[in-house]
Amino acid sequence: MLSDSRGRRRGFLRGSAVLGVLLVWLTLAGVGGQSIGKLSEVQENDAAAFLPRSAESTRAAELAKGFSDQDVLPAIVVVEGDGQLTPEQLVAVEELAAAVPALEIGDGRTVEDVLLAPVVPVPSEDGEAVLLALTLDGAAVQETVGEERVLNEVVTALREAAADLDDAGLEAWVTGPAGAVADLVEAFGGIDGILLLVALVVVFVILVLVYRSPSLPFTVLFTSVFALAAAGLGVYQLAAAGVLVLNGQSQGILFILVVGAATDYSLLIVARYREELTRVASPYSAMRRALRASIEPIAASAGTVIAGLLTLLLSDLTSNSSLGPVAAIGIVAAFVASLTLLPALLLLGGHRFARLIFWPRVPRPSSADADADHVESLAEVEARNGVWGRVSRLIGRRPRLVWVSTAVVLLAATAFVPQLRASGTSETDVFLTEVESVAGQDVVARHFPAGQVQPVTVFAPEADLDVVLEAVLATDGVDSAAPVAEASGPPGAPPAPDAPPRVVDGVVQIQAVTSAGSETQDAVEVVSDVRAAVSEVSPETVVGGAAAQRLDTQETSVRDLKVIVPTVLVVILVVLIGLLRSIVAPVLLLGANLLSLGATLGIAAVVFNDVLGFPGADPVVPLYAFVFLVALGIDYSIFLMTRVREESLRHGTREGTRRGLTVTGGVITSAGVVLAATFGALAVLPLLFLVQLAFLVALGVLIDTLVVRSLLVPGLIHDIGRASWWPWQRRVPADDTLTEIPQRREEPVASR
Repeated sequence: MLSDSRGRRRGFLRGSAVLGVLLVWLTLAGVGGQSIGKLSEVQENDAAAFLPRSAESTRAAELAKGFSDQDVLPAIVVVEGDGQLTPEQLVAVEELAAAVPALEIGDGRTVEDVLLAPVVPVPSEDGEAVLLALTLDGAAVQETVGEERVLNEVVTALREAAADLDDAGLEAWVTGPAGAVADLVEAFGGIDGILLLVALVVVFVILVLVYRSPSLPFTVLFTSVFALAAAGLGVYQLAAAGVLVLNGQSQGILFILVVGAATDYSLLIVARYREELTRVASPYSAMRRALRASIEPIAASAGTVIAGLLTLLLSDLTSNSSLGPVAAIGIVAAFVASLTLLPALLLLGGHRFARLIFWPRVPRPSSADADADHVESLAEVEARNGVWGRVSRLIGRRPRLVWVSTAVVLLAATAFVPQLRASGTSETDVFLTEVESVAGQDVVARHFPAGQVQPVTVFAPEADLDVVLEAVLATDGVDSAAPVAEASGPPGAPPAPDAPPRVVDGVVQIQAVTSAGSETQDAVEVVSDVRAAVSEVSPETVVGGAAAQRLDTQETSVRDLKVIVPTVLVVILVVLIGLLRSIVAPVLLLGANLLSLGATLGIAAVVFNDVLGFPGADPVVPLYAFVFLVALGIDYSIFLMTRVREESLRHGTREGTRRGLTVTGGVITSAGVVLAATFGALAVLPLLFLVQLAFLVALGVLIDTLVVRSLLVPGLIHDIGRASWWPWQRRVPADDTLTEIPQRREEPVASR
């Protein structure tokens, strides 16, 4: 009677704990789900806002405020006909210009509310096109009207109004910085829906193939979705409070990272839980044992990724530094969900029905497995694990041949790394599909000075005006340059032709028009030459503008790469040393992952250049690839080596390596395929950066999972043997002994 009462009380407490955990997560999911839908409202996608205050273009922007206290965002409507424009067509364009201020943008507002100057048609010299330049209030267009930003409403209204020119035989495009930002926001609009849907469908299909169970994939998927809701809640609150900056690419990476990481951790726990269900009768005992065995590698994995991501805080670019905490929040949510929500879902059926979640392959304890003194032989373990048993036997027969040949292949792929073009791309190359702002830029470039829309701005001491102006004009790629003159007459009136240069605190401003548009990489190179030229004659002169901001962004990314890469390596090495209680094994693992990274970048260089024909990549692409691949790729070696160490303490290093590889092969491979597939889902967004990152991370994870963790690392550890655990190898039995560390005796199955 007393034992029955205690059993019922214990069962009640366990059931209450499960329901309590589920209630907490349901509450988080309800609130967090709403936050996911509102993340776009707190995004910041202005590249200029990401630059450090020390950047030259940032200092130029501060000086520009003295010449104009208005934050300006240009929008361009370019109109083209079939040859020379007729008088009737010019009249139609003038009517459009007159109608622009009255265009409605919602909430009772019109375009005139955000215009800073009249809209004047400017015909091209060849008479085949007309340009309407809109000077928009940069601060006002960032406000929201309903759920849309004013900027997007303005661009939409302009495009709808310009479509009426078709009746006059004209074609119009809305472009310029405002059009490009609107198109970028629209491209990122797929994050909330399409990206998440694709990622979840891909993960679900893989889980069905892995588990062959109708219910278990939903359990793992629910864990990932709830983790994402919790992460979204945290990120939204911090971004809304201004604690961190969220942009479109960070949001996309957050979604993918949470789903992938939560699924990976869940796969490990489910695999160990299933293994323990074949040894004990109680699901609660099996889960307790599974969590005890899984928490160290999962915590080490999560800690490694978080530490790697937080090194991005060392970046001088806010877009990079903000990704660190955003993604780290996602990893924390995935870690907590997999260790709390997943066990609660798996135990929801209670003692009688918990195993049925694995149906139709329900794990049950056998008498042999229930014997705590029974230890399967290596041959039994290999025979029970099919493909991975055969891989283990290959490692046992030819360890040196396996790891040397694998390393040679990876080195051969690494040889192509110098072909990776990552010095920067034009702003128009960001989009992989045809968008109106890019098409419009091409039209502008055909008929107008391309750099006129956003000229290079040079701020020089008044005494150096003549020499600086001469240096600017002598620079290749500069079509014209002139100082900004002092205004005369009523506000808004152009300065007189003979007006003197405007001087503000002893500084004059020069505007230089480049042959290339400010959004192109050619303009970036011109700005670099202008800076070099003016610094020789006037060291205090600073050069800014849109192209200068792109140049500073690229140079800062290169600097970040030099600072962050060694920091990440040191952080991960320290984590591995603490986890594996060794120095040799962590160094080998890190070296193997760097080799994997090199092979990934080398293969990507060939694919990007010769297969996909990409124009290049920004310097931030290899930086993100490094952080994600080293931090995430090391996970699979961590999952393997923690099990190898566990088995090595019982059976010696060489047998422990083969046992660890055999029993973890299936689940780690599944986890790698899931993460690769989820990152691959980023490719559904037609943006160059995200497609390149998706390819790099997906390929790198597959190489880490299928090659490095399966062949290179096991071959190395098996070949080196006990010395892998130096200098703390004393607890590990020598490989030529039969010493066994007894397993902890468990209570008999019948008593459970």
